[in-house]
Amino acid sequence: MTMRRLTTCSLLYGASVLLAASAVLAQEHGYTPADIENGSRLYQSSCAGCHGPTGDMVPGIDLMRGQFRRGSTDTEIIRIIQTGIPGTTMPPSSFSDTQAGTIVAYLRSLAPASGRAGAGGDVPRSDIVKGKALFDGKADCAACHRVNGNGPRVAPDLSDIGAIRQAKELHEKLLDPNALVRPGNLFLEAVTKNGETITGRVLNQDTFSIQLLDSHERLRSLSRSALRDYRFVKSSPMPSYRDKLSAEEMNDLVAYLVSLKGLRP
Repeated sequence: MTMRRLTTCSLLYGASVLLAASAVLAQEHGYTPADIENGSRLYQSSCAGCHGPTGDMVPGIDLMRGQFRRGSTDTEIIRIIQTGIPGTTMPPSSFSDTQAGTIVAYLRSLAPASGRAGAGGDVPRSDIVKGKALFDGKADCAACHRVNGNGPRVAPDLSDIGAIRQAKELHEKLLDPNALVRPGNLFLEAVTKNGETITGRVLNQDTFSIQLLDSHERLRSLSRSALRDYRFVKSSPMPSYRDKLSAEEMNDLVAYLVSLKGLRP
C-alpha cells in the first residue's frame, strides 16, 4: 500500500471516528426521553434474557448501576453491543449505531447519582396486596400513574417499573422525589405568544419543537418559536410520602411497585 493511500485511509478513518464520537458525545449530554424509552424496550426484548431485567445477572456486571467489565465510555459500550465479546457468551448484534446508542442512553438514565448508590437499604418482606390498596387509595398514586392500561397518562406508566427499578431506588423516590429527576420524567411549563399556559410531561424535544402530554392528557407539539416563555421544571410534581405513610406502609407500597414487571400495553 502506498504512503498516499495510507494517508487517505487514515484521514477517512479519522473522520469517521470523529463523526461517531460527535454523535456519541451528543447522546452523552442530551438523551431525550424518546431515546431512553426506545432503549428500554430494546434492552428488555434483547438483553434482559442474559443480563436480567435489572442488569445484574452476569457476575461482576451491574448494567443499571454503571458497573461494566470491559468498557466505560458510551463509544466502548456501543461497540460491545454491536460486536459482542469473542470467547464469551456475549454475541454480536445487528443493532445500528442509533439503536445501540438508545440502549446506552437507557442504561445511563438508570445509573444512580454519585454517592447515592447504596442509599435506601434493602426493603423487608412486605405485603403486595396491601401495597396495591395503598397505591389505589391512601397514597393516591393511581390519580396520576397508569398500570397495565388502567389510569391516566399524566405521569410515567408504571406497568413495568419493577423490571427497571430496584426496590431501594423506589423507596428513595417515595421519600425524596426531588433527589433524582430522570430525563424521561421532565415536566414543562410554557406560555405561548398568544398567552396560553401549557404544562405537561415532556415526551421528546429537538432544536425546533417540544412534544409533551399536557395536564389534560392531550398530545401537544409546541414550536419553540411560538413560545413566549418556557422552562423545564427541575423539581418533581410527585409528593413525598415521608410523613404520609408509616414505615410498614412504605414497604408494602414498594413491594407492590417491585411486583409490576409486565410489558406496557
